[in-house]
Amino acid sequence: MKTTFFLCIAFCAVAFFSCKKESFITSPDANIIITTDTLHFDTVFTSTGSVTQSFKIINDNDQKLRINKIQLKGGASSSYQINADGFKGPEVSNLEINANDSLYIFVSVAINPGNDILPFIIRDSIEITYNNNLKKVQLEAWGQNAHFFRHREITNTETWTNDLPYVILGSLYIRPGATLNIEKGCRIYIHADAPIIIDGTLKVNGLKDSADRVYFQGDRLDEPYKNFPAGWPGLFFRAGSKDNILNYAILNNAYQAIAVAEPSVNANPKITLNQCIISNAYDAGILAVNSDIKATNCLVSNCGKNIFFLQGGNYNLTNCTVASYSNFFIQHKEPALFISNSISVNNVPVINNLDAVFRNCIFWGEGGLVDNEVVVAKEGSSTFNVTFDHVLMKVQADPSNSTLTGIIKQEPQFDSINTAQNFYNFHLKPGSPAIDKGAENTGVAVDLDGKMRPAILPDLGAYEKQ
Repeated sequence: MKTTFFLCIAFCAVAFFSCKKESFITSPDANIIITTDTLHFDTVFTSTGSVTQSFKIINDNDQKLRINKIQLKGGASSSYQINADGFKGPEVSNLEINANDSLYIFVSVAINPGNDILPFIIRDSIEITYNNNLKKVQLEAWGQNAHFFRHREITNTETWTNDLPYVILGSLYIRPGATLNIEKGCRIYIHADAPIIIDGTLKVNGLKDSADRVYFQGDRLDEPYKNFPAGWPGLFFRAGSKDNILNYAILNNAYQAIAVAEPSVNANPKITLNQCIISNAYDAGILAVNSDIKATNCLVSNCGKNIFFLQGGNYNLTNCTVASYSNFFIQHKEPALFISNSISVNNVPVINNLDAVFRNCIFWGEGGLVDNEVVVAKEGSSTFNVTFDHVLMKVQADPSNSTLTGIIKQEPQFDSINTAQNFYNFHLKPGSPAIDKGAENTGVAVDLDGKMRPAILPDLGAYEKQ
């Protein structure tokens, strides 16, 4: 009998404490933790929506908590949408959170097209009520109208002006004989699956001021994706493309920023690059196969392969800075410049003539596995002329198969490099060995900033020390 009595008492005690644990805390003093007070959405192009962001509500109590209501204050007409613990808004009621547990709130924004030219701000808030308490999370998105092109073909001569950004979805194709002119100040945002393919002609007409340069980058502007390499495929210049000129263009975060194949079809370079910046391309900054490129005052930095010239061609680079530093995004494993007169096709080398001149340039790299930042490879007995004229380079041995004049093998002393903060300033410090060491009278009158460059004793690299 005693045994039965004590078993009954034990059972009741277990049941009591179990019920207590499963009961809800109703005190206004109950504490919850909301992991943010504001959600920021970077520029969202109208009609394309955005990625989803989220925050958590944490029940910091030893009993269950009931969230009475999670409400999007803008209601059904809001540009925002919420999803709380799997239930769609704009209002979700009576959600339970176990003791010391949490639930997620997912928030997305879609902005309808309007007539605004300048960026605008879309605001709303989420109200969270429980136990007669009210908490708020503010929502803020930058919105902007844009020109949207999906699988767009340029068939004649077309000019883009800086009235709205351009968003490329699917692809952009410039047909043979067609020309696309992009005027100063244009911003081109390209989706991850949208290559820009040029069989005709591309002319980029940027100017020196930051606002007047032409920018190409991926269309993911939210953190952390806006700085990721391979955010968009790149510019692809194919066999029949001709007379391409890029002035003051900035190409960030591509897969292959510029890829070009086959020689020029006329006496002009296939691509002329003036005062251009190419950075953070996952595979290659400039990849050319038996082609024809002229580049002046260009900066190519922190790409998987900065510059790779294969299977010969004609190349002329003057006052360019080509540099790589291992960082959070890309490990520096390839030389800053690789040039060869051959390419392997099914393990068989295909060889073409090679003529290349690199004058007043810097080739440098740090933090990787590369001892020689300039590599020149030769196969066979075809015409092979590679000249380095007044060049600063990081090499343990002079590149073979080359003509060398005025070579400097010292650190260039760039202004500021901070790989942890992803900050790179490739201007020259006072006392840099690259100052006043250039070949003279090259005809290059300005630098990458558009500032004057002297004909006598110019500096090496893209920037002239002022």
